[in-house]
Amino acid sequence: MSNYFKNSNTNKRYFTQSYYLKQRFGYKAIKVSLNGGFTCPNIDGSKGLGGCTYCSSGSGDFAGNPEKSITEQFNDVKAMLNEKWNNGVYIPYFQANTNTYASLEKLKTLYEEALSIPGTVGLAVSTRPDCISDETADYLAELSKKTYLTVELGLQTVHDTTAEKINRCHTYADFLSGYEKLNQRGINICVHIINGLPGETHDMMLETAKKLSHLNLHSIKIHLLHIIKGTVLAEQYQSGEFPALSLDDYVNIVCDQLEILPPNLIIQRVTGDGNKDTLIAPLWSLKKFVVMNEIDKELVRRNSWQGKYYDKKQ
Repeated sequence: MSNYFKNSNTNKRYFTQSYYLKQRFGYKAIKVSLNGGFTCPNIDGSKGLGGCTYCSSGSGDFAGNPEKSITEQFNDVKAMLNEKWNNGVYIPYFQANTNTYASLEKLKTLYEEALSIPGTVGLAVSTRPDCISDETADYLAELSKKTYLTVELGLQTVHDTTAEKINRCHTYADFLSGYEKLNQRGINICVHIINGLPGETHDMMLETAKKLSHLNLHSIKIHLLHIIKGTVLAEQYQSGEFPALSLDDYVNIVCDQLEILPPNLIIQRVTGDGNKDTLIAPLWSLKKFVVMNEIDKELVRRNSWQGKYYDKKQ
């Protein structure tokens, strides 16, 4: 057991998803990314066109092939994952695009097919906070009583000025509305945030973490902004409109965020996976384990840990 952080049995000074799932299920629980063939209201014109400025393909670059059934996708992705892990349980993860943006009938068909696959112990659904109807929320509440369900809400930032710059097409108030629909029904909520968005200062990124620290969240994913070829963001970056974060800056931001987040909040990610064929910057992010190790080392250097400065009264 770590001498520094109770929710760890490694050198990690934050509450990792792998530690939580191992404690819950007794085995390594592996998320299997799927593509349900959904679109996004920020792509199809109902909210906006072109998607968020950083988005290359509606998210879910590592999800399955939407031309195949959910079961076929699951088996394909599982076979690849089994090269790394061959003894565990599985959580189907609807990752690509907005995975509640469809009729309830379609959602039920896809989700329940995924849950019927042998070896699955839960379900993860990634979506926009402005795409959860009361009807869908009621159904998700039913599912959450039967299985380990997590609904992942893409927020990225609490700052509406930034959200407008990146063509997010929803506000922080919209996020809180979607959050409340899920929270009132007792559904596990994971929130995605992105560090390094155009125009955001260190203090603004900390403010995002601070505001989220007061919500009833199950988990969080902390991402680094990836500047991807073919995106509006890439054009803005290459014309000098904003800089990419350095490794040192990113490590310091993440450690500062971890220190003010609740100690019992599961940290699903502290950085993301970049594709070397399409990533323009920051290229240092391709060495994912270096980034994670630098975060570990900085927490040691500070003699710090997740929640050290958490104050639920703030």
